[in-house]
Amino acid sequence: MIKSAEIINQPYSGEFEERIYDNESPWNSQDWTWIEFTKTDSTNWVGQFRGSARKIAISYKTNETIVLTSDYIFRLNNETGNVKELEDQPQYHNLTTSPNGIFIFADYYRIERMITTLKDTEIIQSPIEMDMIEFKDWNGNILEFTCDEFTNWDRHLIMELDVNDWGIRIKNAIQQKI
Repeated sequence: MIKSAEIINQPYSGEFEERIYDNESPWNSQDWTWIEFTKTDSTNWVGQFRGSARKIAISYKTNETIVLTSDYIFRLNNETGNVKELEDQPQYHNLTTSPNGIFIFADYYRIERMITTLKDTEIIQSPIEMDMIEFKDWNGNILEFTCDEFTNWDRHLIMELDVNDWGIRIKNAIQQKI
């Protein structure tokens, strides 16, 4: 069972047990991402995923791992490492897992949570229009992230997403020097 995952550089041939995760498509890039997985028995293996690296998130509650690359979103079963679901050309740039095991995605403008599948997501409403969303840290059930207010790029904000009520709030503004 997958316990942890880390993006690594391409390993030497034979250094790890390896699995290739790919999907034939004329839209595939030439980029690859290597991820070292550690199982609960402390053994390691490496997955080679099509696309340049973006993020990885593990949910122990749903027993799944999501790997986000520039080309695909790979949803894996933690027990087997097999692909449960695949989506191509993802618009997402950020990914995290809430403390209650729900996957949260962000593109540049909005945040979504996965309900049951990669196609079954819900947009989380924000009090402002956001741009350049970047996830930072979890503080209990609150995800701190930064963004710019859309059409007001000199207003850089620290925001909070509370997964207890799925509400987004402005924590404070960061002064920008122009």
